[in-house]
Amino acid sequence: MLHPRRSAQDVLLCDACETAPLQSHCERCNINLCTNCVGKHLLDSSRKHRVIPFIEKSSTPNYPKCPSHPDKQCELYCEKCDLPVCSTCVASGQHEGHKLSEVMKKLSAKTQDLRKDLEELETRIHPRYEEIVSNVQTEKAQIETKYGKLTTAADQHGEVLHREITAIVNQRKSDIAEMKTKHLAALNKNTDEISHSITELKQIILNLKAILESNDVSLISTYKSRNAEFRKLPPKVQVTLPSLSAQKINTEQLREMFGSLSPLSINTEEQGYTMKSAEAVSSPPVKPLLDEPRVTATIDTGYSGLYGVSCVSEEQVWTHGGNETMKLLNLRGKLLTSIQTKSGDEPREITVTRDGDLVYTDDYDNTINLVKNKKIQTVITLQGWIPRGVCRTASDDLLVTMDSDDGKQSKVVRYSGSTEKQSIQFDDQGRSLYSSACYISENRNLDICVVDWDVDAVVVVNQSGKLRFRYTGHPSNTEQSFDPRGITTDSQSHILTADWDNHRIHILDQDGQFLRYIHCDLRGPLGLCVDIRDNLFVAECVTAKVKKIQYL
Repeated sequence: MLHPRRSAQDVLLCDACETAPLQSHCERCNINLCTNCVGKHLLDSSRKHRVIPFIEKSSTPNYPKCPSHPDKQCELYCEKCDLPVCSTCVASGQHEGHKLSEVMKKLSAKTQDLRKDLEELETRIHPRYEEIVSNVQTEKAQIETKYGKLTTAADQHGEVLHREITAIVNQRKSDIAEMKTKHLAALNKNTDEISHSITELKQIILNLKAILESNDVSLISTYKSRNAEFRKLPPKVQVTLPSLSAQKINTEQLREMFGSLSPLSINTEEQGYTMKSAEAVSSPPVKPLLDEPRVTATIDTGYSGLYGVSCVSEEQVWTHGGNETMKLLNLRGKLLTSIQTKSGDEPREITVTRDGDLVYTDDYDNTINLVKNKKIQTVITLQGWIPRGVCRTASDDLLVTMDSDDGKQSKVVRYSGSTEKQSIQFDDQGRSLYSSACYISENRNLDICVVDWDVDAVVVVNQSGKLRFRYTGHPSNTEQSFDPRGITTDSQSHILTADWDNHRIHILDQDGQFLRYIHCDLRGPLGLCVDIRDNLFVAECVTAKVKKIQYL
């Protein structure tokens, strides 16, 4: 730093003698020294000194100034008072009996806490708030349809009673409109409150990043975490829709016989807490398995062979088969959109992002591609590796399985956009986790579930990539070999995998224990996905049909 009396073109001089060029810097005293003054400075035994070459000064710690003693630096940290202190503060007896630590060690510990808070806000809390807002928006979009049905019912009864009950019909319509207004107002209020919280979250995230980049102990030491406040997710508005009940016409008691409209019920439901650890995610409502799963819809896709399916909603699915075209279909098999791969070759696997955009892997040109507004963007091009399966995670990352060009290695890679965040390939003993990783799904507890095609096994690792278990089929089944293909998971943390040769689905719990089979006259089940209501969609390769199955 230049002396205030010197210009930018002057030589930097010693702070002690102010005549000789400086050569060194004392970290403890924060003073610049020339060669002659270094020796004199070290003779001062009233405190410890740490003299370094001046050129290394830029990388030295930035000790905060003491607010009580401006000429002193805070080299210590009082754990009881939770603030930095200088040697004079300590000598004054103000902190007698208090536990003291080095301020830089405290900086490191505090920085780690800030990083943990930032990670939790970015990867867990903020995405959950966004998800809740999305669910409320979906409910709002359905209001017109649901209340429209009520209005229609009122009209039909009014037509039967003709002019005599016109006044009653109009009154009922007014009641319905008022209830709809209150319903919408409740949802809008809920949305506004959540949006306000999201704005706060984004600002906290920006502030945390700024603090971390500043490396300023004063800012870090005064930081107070608000994560606990936001871990309690906002309440969900529960509205019981009114219903219109009708009775037989009685001209003498028209008003009473017309029927009554049940009151609009608006309540809030606490959604629990998001836990700190990924393994301790709040549990969803328990949905027991049905004794007899049933097919609720069948979609004819028109492919010669159907390979995969991915849910957009309860009513729409993306599919891909034995050509370069991917189709978006509704439950009646109506084609809504079709997209052809960039390479002209068939896609290897597909998934859908949180925003509803299609992602597909292409093992012809070794790319991972995003389809947005019907335009294909190549997000990742692999070198030396061939992409196989792909799935979206709870944090909207992508998990991609891939094999090396020579077929001797296999791994799972996590991407945020086009940035690689994690690679999972070996266990704790350095052995390969996978022979040929193919289909992939992330479970609710953040486990990563992979079908290893070469060894006919489901391999499950935790979020960090540590092996949890391998599933190779029901232990009691010795006659039919397990042939796993597609894999998916549901809100109960069940793992579902298609058994191609045996025409059935295996249901496992999150620890790999077999629960039961789903048969439903399946023929060559291949791709699987589960929608937000836990409906299972199965891509039958042989029939080229998608079956929607209720099993919970």
